Amino acid sequence: MGTRDENISILVVDDEADIREILQFNLQNEGYQVDLADSAEAALQILLPNHRLILLDVMMGGISGFKMADRLRKKGNLTPIIFLTARDTENDMLTGFSTGGDDYISKPFSIKEVIARVKSVLKRSILSGEASESFQIDGLLIDSHTKTVTIDDEPVDLTRTEYNILLLLVQHEGDIFTRTDILNKAWEKEGIVLERTVDVHITRLRKKLGNYGDCIVNRTGYGYMFNPNYNKPS
Repeated sequence: MGTRDENISILVVDDEADIREILQFNLQNEGYQVDLADSAEAALQILLPNHRLILLDVMMGGISGFKMADRLRKKGNLTPIIFLTARDTENDMLTGFSTGGDDYISKPFSIKEVIARVKSVLKRSILSGEASESFQIDGLLIDSHTKTVTIDDEPVDLTRTEYNILLLLVQHEGDIFTRTDILNKAWEKEGIVLERTVDVHITRLRKKLGNYGDCIVNRTGYGYMFNPNYNKPS
């Protein structure tokens, strides 16, 4: 019997529906939460801080798995990645690891092998702390391992919701999130929350961040985004 840990979320990215469904069914049987995306573009939109592992197909239309991995690593996202691919040449494997992959599984694969690899990568990431991410913008440091925020080494006292909002925006730097997006991705799943409540929390968050609060930009009619170069403190 697998280890039942329903707090571990895995994102499966593959353009073949049958593979997504097989992986989802078997990973859920092991106790994992599973989210699905049929393209790298969709995956980049739904990837959350609580995803502990990405199962990522290499050959997809649009952005390839390798390019998606490279993009995440350049943004500082260290979420472990296991590549899934029908191509198993040495060069492909080297490309996978050079773009930040943690493991590489060739198709067709056995479910037992996938489960074993998933457990191995998750165990390594937990032991090494690689499942957590840190983001630094000049003097602003966000450490998702300790779930703390500091400015010039001084702690910033944020509520859990404020922290979730900040991490979401920073992790997807330059992307615009509507109020509904923020409610769905950063809010605790409790009760009914009005969209205008997002504005109140962001106003408080900006105030607590001081000059860095100006980096949270409101695009009127669209939503909020994080721009590290917007009115950067001197």
